[in-house]
Amino acid sequence: MTIYSLYIYDRHCNCVYYQDWHRTTKPRTALEGGLLPAVSAAVYPKQEDPAPDAAGSRWGTPRNTLNSATGVVVAVNEDAPRSPLPPPRANTPPPAQQQAQSQQSAALTFDEEAKLVYGVVLSLRNLTRKLSGRDDQFVSYTTSTYKLHLYETLSGYKFVILSDPKADSLRFVLRQIYAGPFLEYVVRNPLAPMDSKEQGIDNEFFRLSTDRMVRGLTVFD
Repeated sequence: MTIYSLYIYDRHCNCVYYQDWHRTTKPRTALEGGLLPAVSAAVYPKQEDPAPDAAGSRWGTPRNTLNSATGVVVAVNEDAPRSPLPPPRANTPPPAQQQAQSQQSAALTFDEEAKLVYGVVLSLRNLTRKLSGRDDQFVSYTTSTYKLHLYETLSGYKFVILSDPKADSLRFVLRQIYAGPFLEYVVRNPLAPMDSKEQGIDNEFFRLSTDRMVRGLTVFD
């Protein structure tokens, strides 16, 4: 038995935190503008390098051969004839790598995945309340490949963890994460913006404390 990943959502339905451990297929990078900053560096869109200018040089013009900041020579004798480059060789990845690449391309981007997880949780929670009454709560469901556990706070935060389908209820673990690292490093931290629509949980102490708590569980390995 093992634990796959952890999601935290605020009351605005935004994913504000993500962390994974034993996922067989890593999530694809989120689309630009589809994910709040600081949710997870592993899935946040990478910043592109500055584009070159119209002349095709990053240093201003083709004749500008010095770095303006350091004075280091970066180009010499551009008018000299250049030898043609050899044609690129065909580099065919092995079949295992090709299969992994095809699976990665078929996977959802992380922002779509986070919305899908939240949609499932919200739908099953509403269904449980309609069929069983408001006193009953939706806490988990199990499929053939994973088990989803839910803990919801009075302030509207939803803690979701995915584990092996044979694992016992991990709702107490989510409650410990909320009552421990979350209250200590997020709620009581005057520098951490709460109830914000602009940024996720940007706190390295919270991430390290949560990782240490999850790795210490007997169900982790």
